[in-house]
Amino acid sequence: MELKTARLTLLIDPAKKKALEALCAKQDVTPSQVVRRLIRDYLQQHEVNWVPSGLAEDAPPRDES
Repeated sequence: MELKTARLTLLIDPAKKKALEALCAKQDVTPSQVVRRLIRDYLQQHEVNWVPSGLAEDAPPRDES
């Protein structure tokens, strides 16, 4: 789990936002949780290693397997 956060601002069609929020409410998750999961999956799919913010700089990359 990340210890620090940063803001990511994006533009989305209002109808898609409303649909996403409705689906998230049904699944008891927040849109932010869904976006974070998508980003983690995208990084893993492209074999990008990353270390969560707030962890030691010399810590080994996080293995998402």
